[in-house]
Amino acid sequence: MGPLLLVLLYPLSCVSGLPFYNGFYYSNNPSSWNSHGEGIFNGVKLVVETPEETLFSHPGANVTLPCRYHYEPAPLSPRPVRIKWWKLSENGAPELDVLVAIGLRRRTFGDYRGRVRLREDGEREASLQIQDVRLEDSGRYRCEVIDGLEDESGLVELELRGVVFPYQHPRGRYQLNFHEAQRACEEQDAVVASFEQLFRAWEEGLDWCNAGWLQDASVQYPVMRARQPCGGLGLAPGVRSYGPRHHRRHRYDAFCFAPALRGQVYYLELPEKLTLAEAKEACREDGACIAKVGQLFAAWKFRGLDRCDAGWLADGSARYPVVHPRPNCGPLEPGVRSFGFPDPQSRGLMGNLDTCVRSPTNTRPHEHTPEKIPANSQQHALTSARTPSQTPTQGPTEQLSQAGGPHLAS
Repeated sequence: MGPLLLVLLYPLSCVSGLPFYNGFYYSNNPSSWNSHGEGIFNGVKLVVETPEETLFSHPGANVTLPCRYHYEPAPLSPRPVRIKWWKLSENGAPELDVLVAIGLRRRTFGDYRGRVRLREDGEREASLQIQDVRLEDSGRYRCEVIDGLEDESGLVELELRGVVFPYQHPRGRYQLNFHEAQRACEEQDAVVASFEQLFRAWEEGLDWCNAGWLQDASVQYPVMRARQPCGGLGLAPGVRSYGPRHHRRHRYDAFCFAPALRGQVYYLELPEKLTLAEAKEACREDGACIAKVGQLFAAWKFRGLDRCDAGWLADGSARYPVVHPRPNCGPLEPGVRSFGFPDPQSRGLMGNLDTCVRSPTNTRPHEHTPEKIPANSQQHALTSARTPSQTPTQGPTEQLSQAGGPHLAS
């Protein structure tokens, strides 16, 4: 039995080791990658360089995640390497393979197929180009360069420009379980915000006393100014957490994240006041759709949309954005004002304006509005005329203030 076993194993020992990884075979044998017979990394250091700062983009854009590598000291001849990109796990989501490259061979994975490629306009370039950026592309990516048995890597963080806003059900406060919060944000052209997005918004001044769901199914709320109706005066400012909650049993509000807008939100002036159904039809007749809450917030923050008249939105709420406060236009702070959720058949509250959104492909040339960011956009906040102890029947009356981010006035 011994000789037979030797006969069977001998041919395998003569074959170069070619482990299989993501559909690619690559050699672990350094000598097979070095035609000059030099010892790989015999006093040579592989260095991978990625930016420390976060990269910002928006849905539909093309973005490059920079990654370059070099050797110290530089080798006398080019060396073959394997390059791998993947997206790191966040908020319970699994790691996602993005791209693997060996020589001229490439393989992309999942939803990245057809949208990613390596930039190849320079020597030792490993940058990843992503086309048609999507909301789910936001996160941290690792660029790994492998030379034989040695590998080095670097991190690149991609964040989509957007605005975090609290959202309540039309019936009022604390009506949404986690799955309903997800649907509510999606219906407003947004997603449930991550903790990182909420924390960044808090750093920019977000202050809101009602707790809301986050992407990881935890429930939290940001406080800039301690006050009795908002946890008491003894607690320091910060993002306060109720921790993870049951996805179906527990009910709260939601914190939504709306990315920078593609297209144009505009006000359609009409000869008479409209019901909600009539407002939707008027937008359709103008080659557009009635705007959603997330789109209005994005237009206010990134396009400087400023109007002192309320218009219907798709969810049945009535809101208007103010960048430059003035008399007879609500409080003396910038903001997105809200009248809550009026009777959809009512014409009494609304003026003769309709809030519409037109996609980029349908934007008329004479209606194009260049993108601009208000100089004080990072100071804006959302406020309400109600105190946290009150439970509104039709949602809060909201506005934005320079005090810092969305909060309930106490």
